[in-house]
Amino acid sequence: MQIAQDTVVELDVHLSDVHGNLIQQSAEPVQYLHGGYDGIFPLVEQELQGRAPGEKIDMRLEPEDAFGEYDAELVRLAERAQFPAELQVGMQFEQEGGTGDELLIYTVTDVAGDQVVLDGNHPLAGMALRFACTVVAVRAATAGEIERGYADDDSAGPLITVAQ
Repeated sequence: MQIAQDTVVELDVHLSDVHGNLIQQSAEPVQYLHGGYDGIFPLVEQELQGRAPGEKIDMRLEPEDAFGEYDAELVRLAERAQFPAELQVGMQFEQEGGTGDELLIYTVTDVAGDQVVLDGNHPLAGMALRFACTVVAVRAATAGEIERGYADDDSAGPLITVAQ
């Protein structure tokens, strides 16, 4: 079966920076619902259209095709007193921000005295990436998957998702 609208696709994924430094590699195949459901980067989905199990793609994604450009306006200072005592760099918190005040995940990037630096950018924002994958399997999506807009099998591992 070839990848087409409303098929569930399983991929072995290798994500690296443009210098070849590994960022993420799937331990088990990841899957997504193909056909504009935002389960994978749109440019990757376009490149996978019509492919069959065993086929590979290897492509460069510019920041605007992956996790977006780095937005300095998503970096905020907050009072240390607003956070738990065990606060550490790398911890993440949800907070309103960005356009339309949607909930964003902010990462603590620094703690200095009574100030905390929070960054609402995806950790890979602003980076060009190399996305390589092998199509492991393709199957027709169920009516329920199509209605919900995502593939059901959570056991296949985390999805590579589109930046918001």
